[in-house]
Amino acid sequence: MTGSQKHLKGMSYAKYGYLFALPFILIFLIFTLYPTIYTFVLAFTDAHGVGNEVKFLDEPFSNFTKILTNKTFITCFKNTVKLWIMNFIPQITLAMLLTAWFTARRVTVKGQGLFKVLFYMPNIITAATIAILFNALFQYPKGPVNDIIMGIGLRDSAFYFLNSKSASQMLVAFIQFWIWYGNTMIVLISGVLGISPDIYEAADIDGANSAQIFFQITIPNLKTVLLYTLVTSLIGGLNMFDIPKLFNRGGPDNATATASVFIYDKAFTGKQLFAQAAAASIFMFIIIAACSALLFYIMRDKDAIAMEKMKKAELKARRKGASVL
Repeated sequence: MTGSQKHLKGMSYAKYGYLFALPFILIFLIFTLYPTIYTFVLAFTDAHGVGNEVKFLDEPFSNFTKILTNKTFITCFKNTVKLWIMNFIPQITLAMLLTAWFTARRVTVKGQGLFKVLFYMPNIITAATIAILFNALFQYPKGPVNDIIMGIGLRDSAFYFLNSKSASQMLVAFIQFWIWYGNTMIVLISGVLGISPDIYEAADIDGANSAQIFFQITIPNLKTVLLYTLVTSLIGGLNMFDIPKLFNRGGPDNATATASVFIYDKAFTGKQLFAQAAAASIFMFIIIAACSALLFYIMRDKDAIAMEKMKKAELKARRKGASVL
């Protein structure tokens, strides 16, 4: 062995891994961790406006009390949950149906690649662009949708979509669903492709039909992917901002205003109540963290946990027996 080979053999490459990770760590510390900690600090102060002196409050939780008793915030929070449920249920349902269609072993779908691109394409377009587009489509009294409705005789006069609470909420939910169902479908398809083909071959040999294979093999093996989809959708849904704000500015009468819209308005309009906006942000952070933890608990792999407990019990019993001997 030459000297250079000995040098390479004894060389540690671990430090290079840290060097490659350093840019991400710095970005995370500066743009994520620091703002998060600073937000927590602001929630216990009287911060408002730019250039004003910031003091810690004598009653530390007064900002939280103001937020949780604010009728507008309560309305916005209810809207957030409602809009997320309204878009997530059809989103996951359609994504699951398309996943079953594209991954069916007994059915060959022609032009799969084209369909996947078309379904995923809305996710590529920026949310701001889509919000402005839909706002233009549903304008009153002259807008493409109203022109079509009156043109085919469904109504004699134009309908003011943007002035109707229920219509505005349904449109915001539909836009969110339309943007994200393709992304959810791609994630689920990736999960299905990761399942061992041997399991499906065994099911075919046993004579299982397509429905049995999907519900008894595919879905149970997609538990981890479904958990990821649920958690990411929950985080995105409870942070919903672009579509409600730009589609109809949270209107009419706060019908489509979400918690994020409320936080933005508190912090960057009017009196610029940074402290109250920070308190609302922390409240939403706690809600998201609690719901995510609950989802992890509900969808945990009980069999794997039971097996791990059995292994630990066996190992403990062996050690105990060895100590007795």
